[in-house]
Amino acid sequence: MYEFTEDCMIHVEEIDNEHRRLFQMINEALELVAKTEDVQSVANSLIKNLKDYAATHFAHEEAYMERLNDPELAEQKREHAAFAEKINAFELDNSSPEALRASVQKLLEFLVRWLYHHILSSDMMIGKIPVASGQTDDQFAFTDKYMTGIELVDDEHRRLFEIIKDTNDVIHAELLHDKYDEIMRLLADLREYTEVHFHDEEELMKRINYPKLDAQKRAHSAFVERLVEIDLSDLDAMDDNQQEYLTDLIQFLLGWLSNHILGMDKQIGVYMKEHGIGE
Repeated sequence: MYEFTEDCMIHVEEIDNEHRRLFQMINEALELVAKTEDVQSVANSLIKNLKDYAATHFAHEEAYMERLNDPELAEQKREHAAFAEKINAFELDNSSPEALRASVQKLLEFLVRWLYHHILSSDMMIGKIPVASGQTDDQFAFTDKYMTGIELVDDEHRRLFEIIKDTNDVIHAELLHDKYDEIMRLLADLREYTEVHFHDEEELMKRINYPKLDAQKRAHSAFVERLVEIDLSDLDAMDDNQQEYLTDLIQFLLGWLSNHILGMDKQIGVYMKEHGIGE
């Protein structure tokens, strides 16, 4: 059974309720497919219901983001469309009852993996990325509010903020030649350092038997996948939209990291303090 856990809550009631319902439908489907003899008719009904409900949910989510003028709306629409295309192209294996059952289970497992990734890398940021880009550099400052009280974690978070700030500085450096090569280098540095940091953080959580390790791993995996998916190869075709795209990208990276530290990482420090655990 797949749990809709607290780390998947984005704290928008309608969206959280629909996410919870999607998890419930997938779990019910897995249970039914495992028990039934007539897999074919059950599979057809289940898949149709899931596709219809997902489409309804995506429409609600996009409408909510449109009302907020959320800068991530275009990316959300792209991910939703890719999901629909993947599901529509999926073909059940009817070569035998066993093969059919296995292919339905494979589809349902894909759905729940996609949901975890999408919620933790994209939906988590709904309404949390500033629409206005004319902010001061203070947003890149690693201030006391981000401190977990764990020296290693705080030092690595500070370095991640620095890399994101350096990338933003290059984006807005009007006189810098070959700036996009430098942006690519910095984003590669960010991905590499992020993976190092997540590894260090997860090792710490293992050592202290932190109860929310699995939730942290899911969030980390989703963010790394989002970093891997960043592709600036088509920037030349964006013309006047290059700067806007890159600015929105930085706002997403900074927003996700800030939100993750405040919502999840600070709890590690609280746990260690409450249990008298040192570094």
